[in-house]
Amino acid sequence: MNFQHTEERRMLADSLNRFIADQYGFETRDKIARSDEGFSAGMWRRFAELGTIGALFPEAHGGFGGEGFDVAVVFEALGRGLVVEPFLDTLIVGRALAHAGGNAQQKQLAALIDGSLIAALAHDEPGSHYEAARVTTRADKRGDGWVLKGAKGVVQHGEQADVLLVSARTAFDQSGGACDERGISLFLVPRGAQGVKVRGYRKIDGGRAAEITLDDVTLGMDALVGAEGSGFATLEHATGYGLLALAAEAVGAMDVTRDDTLEYLRTRKQFGVPIGSFQALQHRMADLLLEIEEARSAVINAAAAIDAPRGERERALSAAKYSIGRIGARVAEESIQLHGGIGMTWELRLSHYAKRLVMIDHQLGDEDHHLARYITLGRTET
Repeated sequence: MNFQHTEERRMLADSLNRFIADQYGFETRDKIARSDEGFSAGMWRRFAELGTIGALFPEAHGGFGGEGFDVAVVFEALGRGLVVEPFLDTLIVGRALAHAGGNAQQKQLAALIDGSLIAALAHDEPGSHYEAARVTTRADKRGDGWVLKGAKGVVQHGEQADVLLVSARTAFDQSGGACDERGISLFLVPRGAQGVKVRGYRKIDGGRAAEITLDDVTLGMDALVGAEGSGFATLEHATGYGLLALAAEAVGAMDVTRDDTLEYLRTRKQFGVPIGSFQALQHRMADLLLEIEEARSAVINAAAAIDAPRGERERALSAAKYSIGRIGARVAEESIQLHGGIGMTWELRLSHYAKRLVMIDHQLGDEDHHLARYITLGRTET
């Protein structure tokens, strides 16, 4: 299989990397990440005008890319710049709508792609421990609509989102309980709907997230995404693209961390010579470079498998997420150690990349979760 990027993808990567380097430098990014909004609406529109969001979706849904390698190219560039704009949730919500949404809901993809609509995934719940099927939020039919009640945690950009994609249980099987994959449905909920309560907070790696409480939120029948009870399959499909995106983002962040560490080893002197000349440090750096290439290979494998049958696809995605979690933590730790105490200072961008690498591990399931999932998927296939 040829893993070389097409000319279009190389052009996309070049233009996006150039834009981020020129317009989204570290000082600009840091100011945006610490702002009250947690991202820049103006910068979000500029990314949209550049075609960055459109590259995440196929032509049939208003984009011009949408394949696994398109997603990987975009998010690797975003990882290099530590971009905090809501790309991940836009990708996941958009993919869910494209996969299962009705005609009216799929029309909202155009607003997602041009940046005029901001969407957030409200799926994780307190105590869910990364289990995608652990949903206790309820959606009951009432009259000609639905009433939602429950709570969602760590909703990225939840304060600023125009619409939330909320998972809720519409059927209750006493044998399966709250972890049964059956009976989960998805709903599009306006953030400003009566009964939606939002408590926002800053994240350690920049930007903002929120806790969402749904207190008897009344919705029309058209809020349901796809068929009732079929939400788990749609979520798995959409978050699969999210796993690929996070893995690619981590590789981009690792590349910058590697380059900064190599530069420090070349310029920092001890006993009158660069510390990069010390054999012990050379060996540590060589091991780190090999680990980063292993992570890159895992991303390539996941991108190639994104359209494969479910078993192959999900194993590749969990393998990539496990690899990224393990290697990302090591890259963060080793880079900081090789920099010495300066590596943890707020002024040095390395510390921000290290935080992001650590937090990527905790999004959509950490390395332990995905190792166990990979093993379970393998047993199921055999």
